[in-house]
Amino acid sequence: MTSIEVRTRAPRTETRSDQNEDGHMPWATRALPQPDPATCVTWTWQPRTPADVTALRHELQDAVRRARVPTGLDDEAVARLLLAVEELASNGIRHGHPPVGVRVVAAPDGWLVDVTDAAAAEPPTPAIGRDPAHGGLGLHLIAGLSAAHGWAVAFGRKHVWACIRAVTA
Repeated sequence: MTSIEVRTRAPRTETRSDQNEDGHMPWATRALPQPDPATCVTWTWQPRTPADVTALRHELQDAVRRARVPTGLDDEAVARLLLAVEELASNGIRHGHPPVGVRVVAAPDGWLVDVTDAAAAEPPTPAIGRDPAHGGLGLHLIAGLSAAHGWAVAFGRKHVWACIRAVTA
């Protein structure tokens, strides 16, 4: 990515308990990307309830359309962003510890979605082997639609993040 640099770790060869059946670790520990503030627009929220997440989604949709970056957006790109924000923010409220913070950084090539909570010792745990009717597939969904994703602990808080491209590669 041009303005949101993402560094990934070398693949592991041993089997871990958090790997799914194909050996993929959807939410590995990775450093939070640091976008260049000179080229970005940042929005923040502190949702407390699922209703707050719905309101956040509507506010973000309007803000993204008015922002100077990224340019040339299509409805599909905005839909991917809104889905990522809603899934990660909802997970933060349901499974994290308050306060939950949501930060969306718009860069020239896409968005960084960073959801933080006070449960620094509790990593995001994707559902593995669960009946889809019972939910819990949001992290897998976000892993599939993001250009990069991960989680980290910074300043005593857990950060679960995803980078969403403005255009499909």
